[in-house]
Amino acid sequence: MKLYLDTADCQEWRDLMPTQLFRGITTNPILAARAGLDYPNVDWTSMAAEAVDLGAVELHAQVFGPIEGYVDWAGQLYEAGRKSGIETIVKIPLVEAAIRATPGIKELGGRILMTACYDAKQMFVAQALEADFIAPYFGRMMEAGVDAMGHLATMAQMNNGSEKPCSVLVASLRSPDQMVSLADIGHDCFTIAPSVARSLLECGLSVAAFEDFESIAKSGLT
Repeated sequence: MKLYLDTADCQEWRDLMPTQLFRGITTNPILAARAGLDYPNVDWTSMAAEAVDLGAVELHAQVFGPIEGYVDWAGQLYEAGRKSGIETIVKIPLVEAAIRATPGIKELGGRILMTACYDAKQMFVAQALEADFIAPYFGRMMEAGVDAMGHLATMAQMNNGSEKPCSVLVASLRSPDQMVSLADIGHDCFTIAPSVARSLLECGLSVAAFEDFESIAKSGLT
């Protein structure tokens, strides 16, 4: 099982990364805006260094802007990772112009993730490009009326027999219950928002049992 924390908010990193639940951190321009960051001016070397300090071994960030600038931006992200001692992974949207720019990014030698996936057919694109990851937007698929579970069930099978599997990193999750359902059909790689992460840490029955243990232990000491 591999879990990633899906946010650009460094305060959330500081709070949740010490749990050691998360292999790394994923982010994009929308998450950066929510964290009050100006994405074009993010200092990725500083961000990567903080991620390393908090125990992350991967930092995923998304290309943006004019397509012709993707390769240069990706090179800067990879260099930020090398300087900071973390693997930086470039996220590339599954739209035609970005797909056409992907071979140039791959020539830089770093790993890539194809993002904004809404359909199992997009797995063929990721596999043909030998992408390392693909990120289906599970929650958004459901909200758009797409048979998200059906597509994810198919994607779970599409790596069978592949010489170079493309890891399905499920994103846009709304609850741990969704994660449980996806794990039941074979998925084991998830990136989750801080709110979902906190839900993983909470269970009312576990709290009640813990309080019972503590109450009995204390009564035995008096």
